[in-house]
Amino acid sequence: MTQVFDVERVLAELTLEEKASLTSGSDFWHTQPVERAGVPAIMVTDGPHGLRKQAHNPDHLGIGISVPATCFPTAAALGSSWDVDLVRRVGEALGRETRANDVTVLLGPGVNIKRTPLCGRNFEYVSEDPVVAGELGAAIVRGIQSQGVGTALKHFAANNQETDRMRVSADVDERTLREIYLPAFERVVTTAQPWTVMCAYNKVNGTYASEHRWLLTDVLRDEWAFEGLVMSDWGAVHDRVPALAAGLDLQMPASTAGSDEAVVAAVRDGSLDEAVLDVAVRRVLALIARSAQQSRTDLAGAVTFDVDDHHLLAREAAGDGSVLLKNDPVDGTPLLPLTGSFAVIGEFARTPRYQGAGSSQVNPTRLDDALTALGGDVPFAPGFTIAGGPSGDDDALRAQAVEVARSAETVVAFLGLPGPDESEGYDRPRLGLPDNQVATLRAVAEVTPRVVVVLANGSAVAVSEWQHLAPAILETWLGGQAGGSAVADLLTGARNPSGKLTETIPHRLEDTPAFGSFPGELGHVRYGEGVLVGYRWYDTRAFDVAFPFGHGLSYTTFSYSDVAATETSATVTVTNTGSSAGAEVVQVYVRDPEASVLRPTRELKAFGKVSLAPGESRILTFELTRRDLSYWHCGLHRWVVEGGEFVIEVGASSRDIRGSVSIQVAGDPLWGELTAMSTIAEWLEHPVGGPLMQSALTVPADIPPMSEADQAMLAQMPAKVLVTFGMSSFTLADLDDLVAKVAAG
Repeated sequence: MTQVFDVERVLAELTLEEKASLTSGSDFWHTQPVERAGVPAIMVTDGPHGLRKQAHNPDHLGIGISVPATCFPTAAALGSSWDVDLVRRVGEALGRETRANDVTVLLGPGVNIKRTPLCGRNFEYVSEDPVVAGELGAAIVRGIQSQGVGTALKHFAANNQETDRMRVSADVDERTLREIYLPAFERVVTTAQPWTVMCAYNKVNGTYASEHRWLLTDVLRDEWAFEGLVMSDWGAVHDRVPALAAGLDLQMPASTAGSDEAVVAAVRDGSLDEAVLDVAVRRVLALIARSAQQSRTDLAGAVTFDVDDHHLLAREAAGDGSVLLKNDPVDGTPLLPLTGSFAVIGEFARTPRYQGAGSSQVNPTRLDDALTALGGDVPFAPGFTIAGGPSGDDDALRAQAVEVARSAETVVAFLGLPGPDESEGYDRPRLGLPDNQVATLRAVAEVTPRVVVVLANGSAVAVSEWQHLAPAILETWLGGQAGGSAVADLLTGARNPSGKLTETIPHRLEDTPAFGSFPGELGHVRYGEGVLVGYRWYDTRAFDVAFPFGHGLSYTTFSYSDVAATETSATVTVTNTGSSAGAEVVQVYVRDPEASVLRPTRELKAFGKVSLAPGESRILTFELTRRDLSYWHCGLHRWVVEGGEFVIEVGASSRDIRGSVSIQVAGDPLWGELTAMSTIAEWLEHPVGGPLMQSALTVPADIPPMSEADQAMLAQMPAKVLVTFGMSSFTLADLDDLVAKVAAG
């Protein structure tokens, strides 16, 4: 009979040196074993859109070959499906493959916010919005962990660029952290409890994330009740002693010589409490125990997975994550779905760009290309060269493309970002497409108006300089190993597009929120845009955009009616008014028309995807909470709802609001601690301090009343300044008495 792994028994048997060793890896992918105490090593490996298990030549940058595994669409594509159930099913498949390969933890998902489209790792992240990132991140965690393996929620926190990522300090104010960069992590932790959380490389407000007690302990564990293990990103720990004290449990990969000894020495000299080390070791042992428990359930037979089924799921996910940006009519009829003959132009059609570079690179079990999926007899011209593809002369390739286009009824042009443009470790060099691709598109458009552009890229690309040349644009992101077949399904109408943007597509880089404060300088990047990230920025500042957040077309149409809302829910009836079955993503936004702090014009708070047959209607209901109406009050250090009018909006994008309802909401108490430096307005608003100050400010009847301007100036004046200016009848001692009375209640 297999012995149960007893965490407390094992912990009691360990020497101090063995405890220290367990808080670091044994090699690149394994934890440290302690054979004497019966502690095995367990394996973790890269994700998040496919298993990257390396048997030989281990590395963290996707250089070494890994075992074959299903390469699902990257997070940029999965996110654009807005489909919680689909993402959960992809997670289940990832979990099956992870467990079948004897891996305990798959390193993912990444839920960092897309602060700028130039972040090199945006293909691994879900959205510019924390609700979308959090909901879909939780779905994939639940799916993976349902198969008995763990996840590593990453990169905690404020890892929004690759430039200088191992040293840079992300300087973010408290409200922006709480409203934008932490909520996705919070939602995943509180609703799905990932087995592990991975800390980021960067500093947050001057402190490395691996040594950030406020992040790793105060927020993650004490506020959010995280139960699992905190591990480092690979190479993110610079000093294990303060990292352990801050709440980091496991340094990865293996530590350098002397690191274990430094932990032992810190315990012996009293600078690190052994109880703190024990807490970290207990969490490592608990993870090992979880793995051991799962192994015992596998004794009846080996865990397997169906390669073909997973490929079909990858195809479904790639199709549902693609976004039809544009489908204008030509001669009265939209170009898509394709009818009649067509030609294909673009090297990406036969050399697919299906995943990003770096630690998430997957060795796919197979790879579909769109050219083959569309039929072997389709006229084709590569049109341009791409990095990593066949070599050639761009001028000659362009001329060939024009000749193919000249005789075609419709041209489908496959364009996108070359592989080297998007990777872990560095940021993108440009917002737009390479010049040689745009030149080919221009040349083709000169001989035919019937051009469909199919894009392959991991993050938003600028389309404004050329979108007038293409009546139809299909954004497919990085669609994984089955992306080629999925594109063919969409182009031919075998599948109806239903994806929507989870990131805004701006006209210019200069329009983006972080322009001017990205990627920072001298070791610091200032998040100067505050809470106005993504659509919050564009909508609040009324900037024109190429395509807004939440946008996406279908081959059918949908109407919205009967929008209703209360403080706790919103409802809407959605009807398929077209002639084909389709799915619509319904989005619920909250707006506070009049607030005492800067609030975005609208903020997404709920969403749902509904599939409808032609003529079918369905009522959708969305739950709302007080948190959905609140903002983070930096003075009170908590979420607060400011009373008054709120507007609940229901729409098909952030710029396509189909209905809205105004509601009245009771506010929370907004007063904080009163001091001598509190303003007169703050004193008067306080339930205890207000009457006291009102009495103290009583002036003789023969003094003329103050003007509105004088009253406004007085309201903003600290009480102490009022006294020192001689503008009151009470003294500093009297003011101290008032402060004491308020404190006493």
